[in-house]
Amino acid sequence: MRLTIERRLTLGAALLAVAVAAPPVAAAAPPARATPTAPAAAAPVAPDLDGISRALRNTTAAGAPGAMARFTGPDGARVRTEGVQDRTTGAAMDPRSRFRAGSVTKTFSSVVLLQLVAEGRIDLDTPVTTYLPGALPDARITVRHLLTHRSGLSDYTNAMFAKTVPGFEAVRNRVFGYQELVDLSLSEPRTTQPGGAYSYSNTNFVLVGMLIEKATGNPVAKEYERRIIKPLKLRNTMYVHPATAIKGRHVRGYLHPDEAGAPLVDSTEQTLSWAQSAGAMISDETDLSTFMSALLGGRLLPAGLLDAMLTMTPTDATGTRFYGLGLRRYDLTCGTSVYGHTGTVQGFYTYAFTTRDGKRSLTAMANTSNRGAANTALGGTLEAGFCGKKSTVKSGAPAAVAAEADLPENR
Repeated sequence: MRLTIERRLTLGAALLAVAVAAPPVAAAAPPARATPTAPAAAAPVAPDLDGISRALRNTTAAGAPGAMARFTGPDGARVRTEGVQDRTTGAAMDPRSRFRAGSVTKTFSSVVLLQLVAEGRIDLDTPVTTYLPGALPDARITVRHLLTHRSGLSDYTNAMFAKTVPGFEAVRNRVFGYQELVDLSLSEPRTTQPGGAYSYSNTNFVLVGMLIEKATGNPVAKEYERRIIKPLKLRNTMYVHPATAIKGRHVRGYLHPDEAGAPLVDSTEQTLSWAQSAGAMISDETDLSTFMSALLGGRLLPAGLLDAMLTMTPTDATGTRFYGLGLRRYDLTCGTSVYGHTGTVQGFYTYAFTTRDGKRSLTAMANTSNRGAANTALGGTLEAGFCGKKSTVKSGAPAAVAAEADLPENR
């Protein structure tokens, strides 16, 4: 099934502020060199809509029941879908449906925390324990270390979901306190000294949620609502933890067991308490594109803090993937750099990315997880959307966006 929806997004003017810079931090292993800016932007090209559809078909061929993508640019929005959003009813994938956005939540959390920095209520280079006494045994870990995944705190989900389906069923209806999750991490060895190498960890953004609630005196849900959701009029974005249902029209998520050939597990209903401020947001493609466009277009943060968010360090050896303050950057084969976040939560993969000026955005979703081939195939929508049909591939650049999972995966 293929649908086309016309819609234009209007971006507001950028705010001005004083730039924020990170001081050097002593570490056991030296961190990768920061890259404040991406390579010179490539000239915009028309999206390859057929290529987007091929990527979605490749995603369903790799095991996802359904997949969809929405590209937004100066000429409006284009939507493509494949497969079904409900295996029981056979309902086709609907681009208006809500889904669990997983770790795209981290960018929402980062924006809220950086707004608190702009208000003088939190400082990026102050130890976390200054704000959360007793939460951590190490006073060297700063707020900036959390946002950049350089705290050295292990990701508790590695052990929690070492066995995919049994791990999920053990926490599907459980409600955790923030500190419980942090303590799970603290029971495991550190990945590096504070300020050392990048190491993705959900623990970092659990602590970000704790910081937001301590600084404001409000639940994170209220801060998401008043600082992002209402100002941007995101009608299908919500944070319902610990409720288990997705309200209204929504996609059902399906988790692949580790055992080959085992039936898919419907993972739609869950508390997502194991993730909370690291991954419990519900949204749709339109809202996520609006959010990312508004962020990069300067509507949510002062210019100096947006620059700080965009100060990136490499996350792998390819030299094409980077991480800033709760924000990813991918350098595509055509020379275009896109900014946003990936999301992996049981039953759902999400990509939500936009160009530096916020004028071209793509959000893609597949209703499966623990299926690395499907995740990689879905990433192909970025190349098709932002590079078009006749892109010039840079020498040595990878031919496709490799998957980055936010949860341990059996690939």
